[in-house]
Amino acid sequence: MTTDYRRRLYGSYVSAHLGRDDLEGRLLSRRPFMESLVKAHFPPELDAKIAEFGCGYGALLYYARKLGYTNISGIDISAEQVAAAERLGISGVAQGDFCGAITALGDGSVDTVVTIDVIEHLTRNELIDFVDEIFRVLRPGGRWITHQPNAASPFFGSIRYGDLTHETAYTSGSIRQLAFTCGFSSVACYEDVPVHTGSRV
Repeated sequence: MTTDYRRRLYGSYVSAHLGRDDLEGRLLSRRPFMESLVKAHFPPELDAKIAEFGCGYGALLYYARKLGYTNISGIDISAEQVAAAERLGISGVAQGDFCGAITALGDGSVDTVVTIDVIEHLTRNELIDFVDEIFRVLRPGGRWITHQPNAASPFFGSIRYGDLTHETAYTSGSIRQLAFTCGFSSVACYEDVPVHTGSRV
């Protein structure tokens, strides 16, 4: 007998994988990374249309809005994640299959697409179809911001195999191969570095 493992695993993603700890504390702990990402990679126009696929409970949406972005929305497949966003008072998080939802967007209708810890959950066939769609919906000069496990890291194994829904990990070479195959003309890769959060007294 086979079963839809994604339906079962994503159905309990927050309680079984992320844990049942304090949501407000988890959101606060994400602040340095999220604010650093927005400041370094988001478009300068605060009204740019930004779509996040696989947005979880909406941490990036929350901090992007704190920094002045007004036209950002997200979608996540997990009902638990969407419910967590509601408990945190984070609006604009919808439930749905992002691979399907992106097909509803018009050609060249989005300034920036964001996928934070998302594409490692896709099979290769799903991945190619999804990135083709990202390229289609981006406006000329638009940007895809993506973050995923780094297979070149000596610690990648604990990340790659720490979540049953992970399908693969990536190197800068495989990300370039993927992006260029799907039509992108330039790729810049960055490793995560510690984000300075200031001194406490």
